Amino acid sequence: MNYADVPLLDEIVFRAAVIGETAAGKRLAAYFAVPEEKKSGTRLIAVLAHDMNGTLEILACKVDVTFNALTPDCAQAHLFERVIAEDFGLTPAGHPWSKPVRFPAPENGAAPRPPIGVMDFFNVKGEGVHEVAVGPVHAGVIEPGHFRFQCHGEDVFNLEISLGYAHRGVEAALKGGPDRTTLPIMETAAGDTTIGHALAYCQCVEALGGCVPPIRAQALRAVALELERCANHTGDLGALAGDVGFLPTAAFCGRLRGDFLNLTALICGSRFGRGLVVPGGVGYDLDDALVNTLRGRLEKTKQDVVAAAELLFGTSSVQARFENTGTLRRADCLTLGLVGVAARACEVVRDVRQDFPAGHYRLAQVPVVTAESGDVFGRAFVRYRELQQSMAFIDMQLQALAQGPLTANIGALKANAMVVSLVEGWRGEICHVALTDANGKFGRYIVVDPSFHNWSGLALAMRGQAISDFPLCNKSFNLSYCGHDL
Repeated sequence: MNYADVPLLDEIVFRAAVIGETAAGKRLAAYFAVPEEKKSGTRLIAVLAHDMNGTLEILACKVDVTFNALTPDCAQAHLFERVIAEDFGLTPAGHPWSKPVRFPAPENGAAPRPPIGVMDFFNVKGEGVHEVAVGPVHAGVIEPGHFRFQCHGEDVFNLEISLGYAHRGVEAALKGGPDRTTLPIMETAAGDTTIGHALAYCQCVEALGGCVPPIRAQALRAVALELERCANHTGDLGALAGDVGFLPTAAFCGRLRGDFLNLTALICGSRFGRGLVVPGGVGYDLDDALVNTLRGRLEKTKQDVVAAAELLFGTSSVQARFENTGTLRRADCLTLGLVGVAARACEVVRDVRQDFPAGHYRLAQVPVVTAESGDVFGRAFVRYRELQQSMAFIDMQLQALAQGPLTANIGALKANAMVVSLVEGWRGEICHVALTDANGKFGRYIVVDPSFHNWSGLALAMRGQAISDFPLCNKSFNLSYCGHDL
């Protein structure tokens, strides 16, 4: 759409509209700021998603240095408004606790930021109450993040999560693109979601350039996206098994995750799929022999995955640790606007492949899997059932690949335009928003990884839990630090 066609509301009307729409069932897929030309204020833009209707609504308002925060009446906005405040120096009046999220380096002579992680934390006082600080450096080769627990004995009253240690300035680096560096940046926005973020970016560029990828390319993209889902869900089931000391499934799934990654490597030479999804289509093709090889290996891996998972879910001691651990209520899930596995485990039917289908998903549906419990068991069970659905989907698409070209030409990107792209990555909804300038270059590019929505869900799920349950709860969400920090 033309950027000029985005409805520009009075701030009071804008605030009332967003609060009313989210209370009625819509959610904030993205919420960001765009500086106006000639420094004449800042425009706030909200992208509202209506999952049931499969529609997006975009609203905007113009503000000066201070604006009335949505957060007190719309919890989904709390992190978005903190990012707006730290990136543009705006003040969200009424925000309950506006403090840094990513700790970006100061620009344009702005005041120096505090060191990453140095800020006020929520504090609980009382007899027997104590504080436990974990990270940012952790055991093992994992990304940095800081977790601050307020506890009474073993019981967690509150968990506060401080990230920003993996901030790389991705959105700033995308400005002025697309160019030869843009796709590699997208593929590494969250490294375990190479296909998901590359696809979201390509959909933006194709919409702006008036391009429809060929049918064969769309099918191969869907195969790659589901292979990425399979690899990560399998790895998560193994990690969950390891966290409760159930070594058979932990060992099996550690290997089987590699088998799925190797299937992607067979297609394009990269286990993470780099170079496979490109603007206009795909960079690699499959001949009949390779299709047969992929299907054969997939069937063997499927048998092993099902055996390992059935062993996990059929063991009573495992279920005793999974059930009623890290429970998140459906109402809280909706209030926070959670996405992906975390939402579906709370019986929220929310999946971009069904709600906002694009590409091959317009032709081939993947059933949405949900659970009722909202606990570690629910999140593990959803992963297992999605894994089964994805393997069946992949095999079906490989059997019926349409013939034809792999890429289509992309025209000049539309100037002064705005486009929103949604993809159901393996963690959940990936949202990219591109705004072009008068030359058809990216004037602003926003990336919302599913982890950005879901870290708050982990914090809430830990309330009332034993602090010793944190590793298991954390793994059941398995969120991305760098995907959040960007």
